[in-house]
Amino acid sequence: MGKVGILGATGYTGLELVKLLVNHPKMEIAYLGSNTHKGKRVSEVFPFLEPFEVGKLQFEDYENIPPDVELLFLALPHEVSMEIAPRLLEKGYKVVDLSGAYRFKNLEDFKTFYGFEHKYPDLLEEAVYGLPELFREEVKKARLVANPGCYPTATLLALYPLLREASDLILDDVIVVHALSGVSGAGRGLKQHFHFPEMANNMFPYKVVGHRHIPEMEFVANRVSPKGWKVRFTPTVVPIDRGMISTVYVRSKKFDIASLYREVYKDEFFVRVVDQPPKSKEVANTNFAFVYPAYDERTETAVVVCAIDNLLKGASGQALQNANLMLGYDEGEGLKHLVPSIV
Repeated sequence: MGKVGILGATGYTGLELVKLLVNHPKMEIAYLGSNTHKGKRVSEVFPFLEPFEVGKLQFEDYENIPPDVELLFLALPHEVSMEIAPRLLEKGYKVVDLSGAYRFKNLEDFKTFYGFEHKYPDLLEEAVYGLPELFREEVKKARLVANPGCYPTATLLALYPLLREASDLILDDVIVVHALSGVSGAGRGLKQHFHFPEMANNMFPYKVVGHRHIPEMEFVANRVSPKGWKVRFTPTVVPIDRGMISTVYVRSKKFDIASLYREVYKDEFFVRVVDQPPKSKEVANTNFAFVYPAYDERTETAVVVCAIDNLLKGASGQALQNANLMLGYDEGEGLKHLVPSIV
């Protein structure tokens, strides 16, 4: 059994990882880090974990990590992950970082979009972007994987076949994206506009200009097809707890878009090309991405919709996909059994 640990184990993504790893056939949780609940028994904070071995563990600080742990998940704020990751790597741990601290290479973009100066350019250059469907072989060899954001995951899975196989048919270098996210995407911290009375029967766009996921999307799009793509991105929060739908618009010449997408994703277990626009409940509580490609002849526009669970394929499920690859296990271990809850 491969021993793993989680730093930031009591936030939404950290807790999702705990729930996934409880029944993982080849991984054992040997450490859970939490500054908020340090010293408390896990089952004291999360009573539903009392029947499991993990419930007997105690939340530790971020320094008291057992030496026999092989891999650590960082479910921490961006700047905290940036500082902690180098120390963990020096001690020989493999790291999957769920923050944005190592997701792209441009140092100036960190200042502009994240508001801090990145201190570790060499490690930033080494980090592998953890979208397995695009960079699987790199992930297998990595010691530091930057787990993608939820919005970029849904957007890039919608874009990938088009950029890889049909970029010469695209008529514009601007990619337009409108994405909807459940409230859990904002994290577990308290914010007034996400309180129930504020959020119920309400929805709203935010960060309409300059969202921090833009450089991540552009970086990967231009790795797939280096043509100077620019992303025009609008995120919107909707009153559901979990789920995400990203709709991508790319002006292009006419082509058989459905056949292209089915060919590119034919061997991908977690990406399903579907015949009708997907619903968020169809992927909720799973690691699946449902992708619906269409072509609008009237406006010469390829329209692709991708639905994911923002906490699983958009965060913790994908992190486990990456960890499986890094430790030499089947990519779907602990994930393939998950099915949606549609009622």
